[in-house]
Amino acid sequence: MSDAKATNEIVVAVDGSDAGAAAVAWAANAAAKRSAPLKLVTAYTMPQFMYADGMIPPQELYDQLEEEAMAKINEARELVRSFDENIEVSYYIAESTPIDLLLQLSEEADIVVMGSRGLGGLSGLVLGSVSSAVVSHASSPVVVVRKDNDVTVNNKYGPVVVGVDGSDVSRKALEYAFREADARGATLRAVHSWADAQVQTSLVGLAAVQSQLDSMSAQERKILQDEIAPMREKYPDVKVEEVVDRDRPIQVLKDNADDAQLLVLGSHGRGGFRGMLLGSTSRALLQYAPCPMMVVRPTSK
Repeated sequence: MSDAKATNEIVVAVDGSDAGAAAVAWAANAAAKRSAPLKLVTAYTMPQFMYADGMIPPQELYDQLEEEAMAKINEARELVRSFDENIEVSYYIAESTPIDLLLQLSEEADIVVMGSRGLGGLSGLVLGSVSSAVVSHASSPVVVVRKDNDVTVNNKYGPVVVGVDGSDVSRKALEYAFREADARGATLRAVHSWADAQVQTSLVGLAAVQSQLDSMSAQERKILQDEIAPMREKYPDVKVEEVVDRDRPIQVLKDNADDAQLLVLGSHGRGGFRGMLLGSTSRALLQYAPCPMMVVRPTSK
Protein backbone atom coordinates (compact mmCIF):
# COMPACT_ATOMS: atom_id res chain seq x y z
CA MET A 1 0.00 0.00 0.00
CA SER A 2 1.22 3.46 -0.80
CA ASP A 3 1.93 5.87 2.04
CA ALA A 4 3.28 8.72 -0.06
CA LYS A 5 2.57 12.14 1.34
CA ALA A 6 2.61 15.54 -0.30
CA THR A 7 1.53 18.93 0.89
CA ASN A 8 -0.57 19.42 -2.26
CA GLU A 9 -2.01 15.90 -2.25
CA ILE A 10 -5.74 15.48 -2.85
CA VAL A 11 -7.28 12.69 -0.76
CA VAL A 12 -10.53 11.15 -2.00
CA ALA A 13 -12.70 8.64 -0.16
CA VAL A 14 -13.53 5.53 -2.20
CA ASP A 15 -16.59 3.46 -1.27
CA GLY A 16 -18.00 1.94 -4.47
CA SER A 17 -21.13 4.10 -4.48
CA ASP A 18 -22.40 6.44 -7.21
CA ALA A 19 -21.64 9.44 -5.00
CA GLY A 20 -18.19 8.04 -4.32
CA ALA A 21 -17.57 7.73 -8.06
CA ALA A 22 -18.70 11.33 -8.52
CA ALA A 23 -16.24 12.36 -5.80
CA VAL A 24 -13.40 10.46 -7.52
CA ALA A 25 -14.22 12.14 -10.83
CA TRP A 26 -14.26 15.58 -9.19
CA ALA A 27 -10.96 14.86 -7.42
CA ALA A 28 -9.37 13.66 -10.66
CA ASN A 29 -10.39 16.87 -12.39
CA ALA A 30 -8.98 18.93 -9.52
CA ALA A 31 -5.72 16.95 -9.57
CA ALA A 32 -5.36 17.47 -13.32
CA LYS A 33 -6.05 21.22 -13.06
CA ARG A 34 -3.45 21.65 -10.30
CA SER A 35 -0.93 19.02 -11.45
CA ALA A 36 -1.36 17.57 -7.96
CA PRO A 37 -1.03 13.95 -6.78
CA LEU A 38 -4.19 12.04 -5.93
CA LYS A 39 -4.58 9.50 -3.12
CA LEU A 40 -7.48 7.01 -3.23
CA VAL A 41 -8.40 5.81 0.25
CA THR A 42 -10.86 3.34 1.71
CA ALA A 43 -11.48 1.69 5.07
CA TYR A 44 -12.93 -1.56 6.33
CA THR A 45 -13.93 -2.66 9.80
CA MET A 46 -13.93 -6.12 11.30
CA PRO A 47 -17.35 -7.15 12.68
CA GLN A 48 -17.32 -6.59 16.45
CA PHE A 49 -18.59 -10.08 17.24
CA MET A 50 -15.36 -11.46 15.80
CA TYR A 51 -13.56 -10.03 18.83
CA ALA A 52 -15.98 -11.51 21.38
CA ASP A 53 -14.52 -13.58 24.20
CA GLY A 54 -10.98 -12.92 23.05
CA MET A 55 -11.63 -14.42 19.62
CA ILE A 56 -9.01 -13.62 16.98
CA PRO A 57 -10.54 -13.12 13.53
CA PRO A 58 -9.21 -15.60 10.98
CA GLN A 59 -6.68 -14.35 8.46
CA GLU A 60 -9.03 -15.43 5.67
CA LEU A 61 -11.52 -12.79 6.76
CA TYR A 62 -8.85 -10.07 6.73
CA ASP A 63 -7.83 -11.23 3.26
CA GLN A 64 -11.42 -11.08 2.03
CA LEU A 65 -11.97 -7.55 3.39
CA GLU A 66 -8.66 -6.40 1.91
CA GLU A 67 -9.58 -7.95 -1.44
CA GLU A 68 -12.96 -6.20 -1.47
CA ALA A 69 -11.32 -2.90 -0.57
CA MET A 70 -8.70 -3.33 -3.27
CA ALA A 71 -11.40 -3.99 -5.86
CA LYS A 72 -12.95 -0.61 -5.01
CA ILE A 73 -9.56 1.06 -5.26
CA ASN A 74 -8.89 -0.52 -8.66
CA GLU A 75 -12.28 0.59 -9.96
CA ALA A 76 -11.56 4.14 -8.79
CA ARG A 77 -8.07 4.03 -10.29
CA GLU A 78 -9.49 3.06 -13.67
CA LEU A 79 -11.91 5.98 -13.45
CA VAL A 80 -8.99 8.36 -12.81
CA ARG A 81 -6.99 6.87 -15.68
CA SER A 82 -9.93 7.25 -18.05
CA PHE A 83 -10.02 10.91 -17.11
CA ASP A 84 -6.28 11.61 -17.36
CA GLU A 85 -3.50 9.00 -17.50
CA ASN A 86 -0.93 11.55 -16.37
CA ILE A 87 -2.36 12.03 -12.87
CA GLU A 88 -0.04 10.68 -10.17
CA VAL A 89 -2.16 8.19 -8.22
CA SER A 90 -1.47 6.38 -4.95
CA TYR A 91 -3.78 4.52 -2.58
CA TYR A 92 -4.23 3.63 1.07
CA ILE A 93 -6.35 0.91 2.65
CA ALA A 94 -6.83 0.69 6.40
CA GLU A 95 -8.70 -1.29 9.00
CA SER A 96 -10.27 1.75 10.57
CA THR A 97 -13.41 3.76 10.96
CA PRO A 98 -13.93 6.16 8.06
CA ILE A 99 -13.92 9.12 10.46
CA ASP A 100 -10.54 8.23 11.96
CA LEU A 101 -9.03 7.48 8.55
CA LEU A 102 -10.15 10.67 6.84
CA LEU A 103 -9.33 12.92 9.80
CA GLN A 104 -5.86 11.39 10.05
CA LEU A 105 -5.17 11.84 6.35
CA SER A 106 -6.54 15.40 6.40
CA GLU A 107 -3.52 16.41 8.49
CA GLU A 108 -1.26 15.98 5.44
CA ALA A 109 -3.76 16.51 2.61
CA ASP A 110 -4.36 19.68 0.67
CA ILE A 111 -8.07 18.83 0.52
CA VAL A 112 -10.24 15.81 1.32
CA VAL A 113 -12.97 14.88 -1.17
CA MET A 114 -15.90 12.68 -0.20
CA GLY A 115 -19.20 11.52 -1.65
CA SER A 116 -22.50 12.47 -0.11
CA ARG A 117 -23.83 8.92 0.15
CA GLY A 118 -21.82 5.81 0.76
CA LEU A 119 -21.75 2.05 0.92
CA GLY A 120 -19.48 -0.49 2.53
CA GLY A 121 -16.51 0.79 4.47
CA LEU A 122 -17.48 4.43 4.15
CA SER A 123 -21.20 4.04 4.77
CA GLY A 124 -23.19 6.90 6.19
CA LEU A 125 -21.97 9.72 3.93
CA VAL A 126 -23.64 12.32 4.12
CA LEU A 127 -25.27 13.99 6.20
CA GLY A 128 -24.73 11.50 8.98
CA SER A 129 -22.21 11.23 11.75
CA VAL A 130 -19.31 10.44 9.40
CA SER A 131 -19.67 13.47 7.17
CA SER A 132 -20.51 15.79 10.05
CA ALA A 133 -17.38 14.69 11.92
CA VAL A 134 -15.10 14.96 8.87
CA VAL A 135 -16.46 18.33 7.72
CA SER A 136 -16.41 19.71 11.26
CA HIS A 137 -13.00 18.44 12.40
CA ALA A 138 -10.77 17.87 9.37
CA SER A 139 -7.45 19.71 9.31
CA SER A 140 -7.87 20.47 5.61
CA PRO A 141 -10.82 21.82 3.61
CA VAL A 142 -13.38 19.14 2.71
CA VAL A 143 -15.24 18.92 -0.60
CA VAL A 144 -18.59 17.12 -0.48
CA VAL A 145 -19.90 15.77 -3.81
CA ARG A 146 -23.43 14.44 -4.17
CA LYS A 147 -24.26 11.79 -6.76
CA ASP A 148 -26.59 14.25 -8.48
CA ASN A 149 -23.86 16.89 -8.79
CA ASP A 150 -23.52 15.98 -12.45
CA VAL A 151 -21.18 17.87 -14.74
CA THR A 152 -23.25 19.43 -17.52
CA VAL A 153 -22.61 21.82 -20.40
CA ASN A 154 -24.17 24.52 -18.23
CA ASN A 155 -21.82 24.16 -15.26
CA LYS A 156 -18.68 22.50 -16.66
CA TYR A 157 -17.08 25.88 -17.15
CA GLY A 158 -19.22 27.66 -14.57
CA PRO A 159 -17.96 30.01 -11.86
CA VAL A 160 -16.49 29.22 -8.48
CA VAL A 161 -18.89 30.75 -5.94
CA VAL A 162 -17.75 31.85 -2.48
CA GLY A 163 -19.66 33.27 0.47
CA VAL A 164 -18.04 36.39 1.92
CA ASP A 165 -18.96 37.85 5.32
CA GLY A 166 -15.84 39.59 6.62
CA SER A 167 -14.81 36.93 9.15
CA ASP A 168 -11.34 35.39 9.35
CA VAL A 169 -12.60 32.00 8.16
CA SER A 170 -14.42 33.68 5.29
CA ARG A 171 -11.08 35.13 4.19
CA LYS A 172 -9.59 31.62 4.22
CA ALA A 173 -12.50 30.38 2.12
CA LEU A 174 -11.99 33.32 -0.23
CA GLU A 175 -8.34 32.41 -0.74
CA TYR A 176 -9.20 28.78 -1.54
CA ALA A 177 -11.93 29.96 -3.91
CA PHE A 178 -9.55 32.26 -5.79
CA ARG A 179 -7.01 29.45 -6.02
CA GLU A 180 -9.62 27.09 -7.47
CA ALA A 181 -10.88 29.70 -9.93
CA ASP A 182 -7.33 30.44 -11.05
CA ALA A 183 -6.50 26.75 -11.56
CA ARG A 184 -9.72 26.16 -13.50
CA GLY A 185 -9.66 29.35 -15.57
CA ALA A 186 -13.07 30.09 -14.05
CA THR A 187 -14.84 33.24 -12.97
CA LEU A 188 -14.89 33.89 -9.20
CA ARG A 189 -18.36 34.92 -8.02
CA ALA A 190 -18.11 36.54 -4.58
CA VAL A 191 -21.46 36.58 -2.77
CA HIS A 192 -22.27 38.80 0.21
CA SER A 193 -25.64 38.68 1.98
CA TRP A 194 -26.85 41.34 4.38
CA ALA A 195 -30.21 39.95 5.41
CA ASP A 196 -29.39 40.63 9.07
CA ALA A 197 -29.10 44.39 8.51
CA GLN A 198 -31.88 46.37 10.17
CA VAL A 199 -33.73 49.17 8.41
CA GLN A 200 -34.87 52.13 10.50
CA THR A 201 -38.62 51.92 10.03
CA SER A 202 -39.13 55.13 11.98
CA LEU A 203 -38.20 57.10 8.87
CA VAL A 204 -41.22 58.71 7.27
CA GLY A 205 -42.00 57.92 3.66
CA LEU A 206 -41.10 55.24 1.18
CA ALA A 207 -38.50 57.43 -0.49
CA ALA A 208 -36.62 57.85 2.80
CA VAL A 209 -36.66 54.08 3.41
CA GLN A 210 -35.43 53.41 -0.12
CA SER A 211 -32.68 55.97 0.33
CA GLN A 212 -31.55 54.22 3.49
CA LEU A 213 -31.59 50.84 1.74
CA ASP A 214 -29.52 52.23 -1.11
CA SER A 215 -27.02 53.66 1.36
CA MET A 216 -26.78 50.37 3.26
CA SER A 217 -26.38 48.43 0.01
CA ALA A 218 -23.49 50.69 -0.99
CA GLN A 219 -21.86 50.13 2.41
CA GLU A 220 -22.24 46.36 2.10
CA ARG A 221 -20.79 46.41 -1.43
CA LYS A 222 -17.81 48.36 -0.08
CA ILE A 223 -17.31 45.65 2.55
CA LEU A 224 -17.29 43.00 -0.17
CA GLN A 225 -14.90 44.98 -2.35
CA ASP A 226 -12.49 45.52 0.57
CA GLU A 227 -12.55 41.79 1.38
CA ILE A 228 -11.73 40.64 -2.14
CA ALA A 229 -9.19 43.38 -2.94
CA PRO A 230 -6.11 41.48 -1.61
CA MET A 231 -7.06 38.35 -3.55
CA ARG A 232 -7.65 40.34 -6.73
CA GLU A 233 -4.08 41.58 -6.40
CA LYS A 234 -2.73 38.07 -5.76
CA TYR A 235 -4.71 36.52 -8.63
CA PRO A 236 -4.90 39.30 -11.26
CA ASP A 237 -5.97 36.93 -14.04
CA VAL A 238 -9.14 35.79 -12.24
CA LYS A 239 -12.31 37.49 -13.44
CA VAL A 240 -14.49 38.50 -10.47
CA GLU A 241 -18.25 38.95 -10.22
CA GLU A 242 -19.58 40.77 -7.15
CA VAL A 243 -23.02 39.87 -5.79
CA VAL A 244 -24.56 41.83 -2.91
CA ASP A 245 -28.09 40.84 -1.96
CA ARG A 246 -30.39 41.57 0.96
CA ASP A 247 -31.87 38.11 1.27
CA ARG A 248 -31.43 34.93 3.29
CA PRO A 249 -27.90 33.59 2.79
CA ILE A 250 -29.02 30.07 1.89
CA GLN A 251 -31.21 31.39 -0.91
CA VAL A 252 -28.60 33.84 -2.20
CA LEU A 253 -25.88 31.19 -2.23
CA LYS A 254 -28.08 28.49 -3.76
CA ASP A 255 -29.33 30.81 -6.51
CA ASN A 256 -25.82 31.96 -7.37
CA ALA A 257 -24.49 28.38 -7.42
CA ASP A 258 -27.02 27.12 -9.97
CA ASP A 259 -24.50 27.37 -12.80
CA ALA A 260 -21.38 26.90 -10.64
CA GLN A 261 -18.78 24.16 -10.68
CA LEU A 262 -17.94 24.68 -6.99
CA LEU A 263 -19.36 26.46 -3.93
CA VAL A 264 -16.86 27.45 -1.21
CA LEU A 265 -17.90 28.37 2.34
CA GLY A 266 -16.17 29.08 5.62
CA SER A 267 -17.15 26.79 8.48
CA HIS A 268 -18.51 29.65 10.55
CA GLY A 269 -18.70 33.37 10.27
CA ARG A 270 -20.65 36.44 11.22
CA GLY A 271 -23.14 38.69 9.53
CA GLY A 272 -24.97 37.11 6.61
CA PHE A 273 -23.37 33.69 7.06
CA ARG A 274 -23.53 33.40 10.83
CA GLY A 275 -23.79 29.88 12.21
CA MET A 276 -21.66 27.95 9.72
CA LEU A 277 -20.85 25.08 10.29
CA LEU A 278 -22.88 22.88 10.91
CA GLY A 279 -25.89 25.13 11.27
CA SER A 280 -29.12 25.00 9.36
CA THR A 281 -27.73 27.02 6.43
CA SER A 282 -24.70 24.84 5.85
CA ARG A 283 -26.61 21.60 6.40
CA ALA A 284 -29.17 22.66 3.82
CA LEU A 285 -26.46 23.69 1.35
CA LEU A 286 -24.54 20.44 1.84
CA GLN A 287 -27.72 18.57 1.05
CA TYR A 288 -29.24 20.76 -1.66
CA ALA A 289 -26.43 22.82 -3.23
CA PRO A 290 -26.59 22.37 -7.00
CA CYS A 291 -22.82 21.78 -7.21
CA PRO A 292 -19.99 20.28 -5.11
CA MET A 293 -19.29 22.25 -1.94
CA MET A 294 -15.97 22.97 -0.24
CA VAL A 295 -16.03 23.68 3.50
CA VAL A 296 -13.08 25.60 4.95
CA ARG A 297 -12.57 25.65 8.73
CA PRO A 298 -10.69 28.20 10.85
CA THR A 299 -7.89 25.67 11.42
CA SER A 300 -7.59 24.69 7.75
CA LYS A 301 -4.01 24.91 6.53
